[in-house]
Amino acid sequence: MGRRVKLGVLVSGSGSNLQSIIDRIDDGNLTADIACVISNNAGAFGLERARQHAIPALHIDHRLFAGRSAYDAALVETLQHYGVELVILAGFMRIITPVLIDAFPLAIMNIHPAILPAFPGLHAQRQALDHGARLSGCTVHFVDAGTDTGPIVIQAAVPVHDDDTEESLSARIQVEEHRIYPRAIQLYAEGRLSVEGRRVVITPPAPASTTSLENPAV
Repeated sequence: MGRRVKLGVLVSGSGSNLQSIIDRIDDGNLTADIACVISNNAGAFGLERARQHAIPALHIDHRLFAGRSAYDAALVETLQHYGVELVILAGFMRIITPVLIDAFPLAIMNIHPAILPAFPGLHAQRQALDHGARLSGCTVHFVDAGTDTGPIVIQAAVPVHDDDTEESLSARIQVEEHRIYPRAIQLYAEGRLSVEGRRVVITPPAPASTTSLENPAV
């Protein structure tokens, strides 16, 4: 299943993707431990989710810092204090700076509610509807200095219905977010992700020590 990778999760709101990660850890399908959950918003329900599972839940108020870089330096200090190896953005509504990116190179993941590179940035579901897209979905990617431009790990697609609203499409996409985000983290924990240019290469799983044959291997 892979080693237990230490995660630091950054949230600003309800933390539904955080909950999906906690659930997969609890049911044994994700070999990771959440070392800390950090929010810029004291009222984020994601912090309460962390407390309910005895995970350190920290509020670091961005308004107390001179700028984004200073705030990110505080995040780096805290994440390193908790021994975090992989940073997970789970609805963290802030643009992060090179201060954080350089401290965790190719070790920050984000999930975006669109099939990148289409519809980056805010209101991706609204963008999909406005453009008449027939398919939408979500993307787990490593974070780089651009806006939703990092190397893509996993994507999932959902249909866009003629009567969809932004809310109904978002709900359908969120089901897939909760499925693929823990899977991407597990691939990282198993050491099966490498980046070659803009491409994430996923190595096959190790052969099982059994006399049976599975196809496809999972």
